[in-house]
Amino acid sequence: MFIHRALTDELLKAARSFAAVIVTGPRRSGKTTLLRRVFPKASYHLLEDPDTVARLRADPRSFLEEVRLPVILDEIQNVPEILNYVRARIDQAPRKTGQWLLTGSQEAPLMEGVTESMAGRAAVLQLLPFSSVEHPKVSVVRGGFPEVIARPSAASLWFRSYIQTYLERDVRAISDIRDLATFRRFLSLVASRCGQMLNKTDLAAPLGVSVPTISQWLSILETTAQILLVPPFYENFGKRLVKSPKLHFVDSGLACHLLNINSERELSRSPFLGPLFEGFVASEIVKHQLNQGRRKEVYYFRDHQGLEIDLVVPTSDRVLTLIEAKASRTVTPAMADPLVRLRHAVSRYDVTSLVVHRGTSGDAALAAVRPGVKAVPVDRFLSALATPVRRRAHRAR
Repeated sequence: MFIHRALTDELLKAARSFAAVIVTGPRRSGKTTLLRRVFPKASYHLLEDPDTVARLRADPRSFLEEVRLPVILDEIQNVPEILNYVRARIDQAPRKTGQWLLTGSQEAPLMEGVTESMAGRAAVLQLLPFSSVEHPKVSVVRGGFPEVIARPSAASLWFRSYIQTYLERDVRAISDIRDLATFRRFLSLVASRCGQMLNKTDLAAPLGVSVPTISQWLSILETTAQILLVPPFYENFGKRLVKSPKLHFVDSGLACHLLNINSERELSRSPFLGPLFEGFVASEIVKHQLNQGRRKEVYYFRDHQGLEIDLVVPTSDRVLTLIEAKASRTVTPAMADPLVRLRHAVSRYDVTSLVVHRGTSGDAALAAVRPGVKAVPVDRFLSALATPVRRRAHRAR
C-alpha cells in the first residue's frame, strides 16, 4: 500500500518550476518510491546497475539522448559527472520543467556537483524516513524507515543489513576508511551518546583514534543524514551560553538497534529512553520543516547556570517554540519550570511553550501545565508549533 508522503506537494511545486528536481536523503528512505508514484509516466534508470553505469561513463551524450523524458535517474551520486551533460540538455530547452528527476543518497558530494553544474536549473529537496504524521506506526523503537514499518517483525535483520550496506557503500564512497569494524563500533558509541552535548574526546578515547578522525567520521554520519547535530540557540538573552551541539540520530529506530533495544518493553526500562525520545521529537520537527520546503532549523538552549531547554524552534520572524521533551506519560507542573524561567528572558519574542510527552491524543491533549505552558502528546505536537501564545500570557507567572 502506498503511503502519502508529506513532501509530495513541494515535489510537485518544484517540478512545475524547475527543469530538474533532485531528491536527497538517507539510503532506503523512500526517494525512488516517491518519484515513481508521483511521476508514473517518467522513464526510470537505476545508476547502480553496472551495465548502466558503464554505458553512461563510456558515452554519456548518447545515453541521455536515448532516454525518454521525463526521466528518473536514481542514485545520481554514483555518476556525478553526468550532471554536466544534463545541464547541457536542459539549456537546449530551458522552458521545459519537470523533465529530469534525480535522487541521491550522499548529500554533500552530490551538492558539490549541483552547485557547479545545476545552479538555477535544479530544485533540491530532502526526504527523510516516515514521520509520525505520515504513518501511525512510526515510533521511537521502530523509527520511520518504510521497510521497518512494513515488516516490524524483521526489523532487527533489516537494520543489520542496512548498517552493512551503509558501511560498504556510502561510507567507503565518501572516505577511504579501511577499518570498518572500528567505524561500526563508533556507530554504537555515538548511539550511546544520544541527547548529550558533543564531546569528540569522549568519543575518541574508547576507540583509540584521534579527535580529527572522530570529526571526519561525524561529518560522514551527518553527510549521509544518519545523525542530527542540534546547535545551541544563538541569541544571548543576557546569559553565558554553552557552544557545543547536541547529538541525535535522525532515525530513532536505528539508534535503538545499535543500543540493542528491540521492543517497547525494553525501551521503557532503558536508561536511554529520555535521550531517545528527545531525539525522536527533534527529528519529527526537522522532517516537518523539510517536508514543507523549509530549511532545517532546530536548536537547544543551555546556559552556564544549568538552565536547559531541550528544543528551541523558530517558527517565523520573532516567534519561538520552546519544547521540553519528556518520555513520561504523566506530566507534572515541575516539568514546565525551565520553560517558564526562559520565557521571561525572551520578551522580544512571541513564545509557545510546550511539554511534549509520550501520551496519546486521548490524554488531555493541549492541557495547561502552567500558565502559558501546554502539555502535548507526541502524536499531535507538530500542529502546535505554529500557534504562538500571546505576550500577556507568556509573561504570566
